[in-house]
Amino acid sequence: MDRIIDSQLEDLKKLTLEMGGLVEKALASTTTGVLKKELAQLKEVHIIENKINELQIQIDNACLQVLAKQGPVAKDLRLILSIIKINTDLERMGDQCVNISHIGRELIERKFSNSLQDLELMFASSRAMVKASLDCFVKMDVDAAEKVLGMDDQVDAFKKKINQTSVANMKTDIEHLQDHLDFILIARNLERLGDHSTNIAEDVIFAFSGKDVRHGSNDQ
Repeated sequence: MDRIIDSQLEDLKKLTLEMGGLVEKALASTTTGVLKKELAQLKEVHIIENKINELQIQIDNACLQVLAKQGPVAKDLRLILSIIKINTDLERMGDQCVNISHIGRELIERKFSNSLQDLELMFASSRAMVKASLDCFVKMDVDAAEKVLGMDDQVDAFKKKINQTSVANMKTDIEHLQDHLDFILIARNLERLGDHSTNIAEDVIFAFSGKDVRHGSNDQ
């Protein structure tokens, strides 16, 4: 027998995936804007973020409607709670993209000449992690979500390397001090994208297995 809540949960998942798609699009524009020095791509990020913000409100309201009218229990309730948390993480990921776009615009306007090799690798690693976290939600794949948790180490390693290189450059290249600082700030925002992807993976594990793996916990 079909339940009304099943179609409502499906609608919630579709909205969440739509929002996730916008986050990926914003990150793609951010990546191209910074690495290819294309200001038009960085401006596009702000347009995308407005859509992300609108969806956040829509999803929150839809979740509250289901909670109020359907009285979900057990796995249904876990899914709704997870979607509410994922919704927040996705909105913050949009904010991170906007932060990077602001920094990127200033770098481009200063005609920076820093090597982009490490930053390009970190962008790629962060994008892969964002995609993987959304894919495991689409597929309701707990095993894939657990693998996402391990991807964060690589993103952190890139952040550490960029920080060390930038700090070293600050000591010998005072003239371009702000450029090196901005690279640190971009790396920090990319690292936060990885953290939000980790949160999404943890929520997927909770929603579809009941396990709470935050802080290394395996409590049911």
